[in-house]
Order: sequence, then structure tokens, then C-alpha cells
Amino acid sequence: MNEVDRTEQALREALGTLAGGVQAAPDAYRTARGDWLRRERRRRVVLAVLIAVVFTLATLIGLWVLNQAPSEPGVIFSYGVSVPPAGAGL
Repeated sequence: MNEVDRTEQALREALGTLAGGVQAAPDAYRTARGDWLRRERRRRVVLAVLIAVVFTLATLIGLWVLNQAPSEPGVIFSYGVSVPPAGAGL
């Protein structure tokens, strides 16, 4: 038996002994599941709040931009200028 095999065997025995002495708590699954559900709920609440904040900011910025538009008619809505019919310049 070489040095690597002996080291591996010693480690295997030590870890086997250590694992044999470990006992799970009776409510370990329930505790882990509760922690996971709390994290999941928190993640969903944070996501919902983030979506609401982004939607509100986008709405407020859009309203602010619309409010900054000039009140006098622009080039698009020039009611006093007549446009020649299509093909009249030929």
C-alpha cells in the first residue's frame, strides 16, 4: 500500500466517523423550508416595489415631458397654411 492509498483510507475512515456522529435536528426540514419561503416572499415583494417605482417614475417623466411641450401650434398643426395637392407641381 503506498502513501496516497493510506492517506485516502485514513481520510475515508475519519470522515465516516465524523458523518456517523452527525444527527439532523428533528425540525431541520421545516426550518429550512420556512427560511426559503421567507426569502422567496421578500424577493417577490422587492420585485413588486421595484416595478411600481419604475412605472411611477416613467409616468411622471412622461407627464413632465408632455407638460414641457409648447402651447402654440407647431409645424405639424399649422392650420393657416394650405398644402398643395399631390401631383400639382408637375
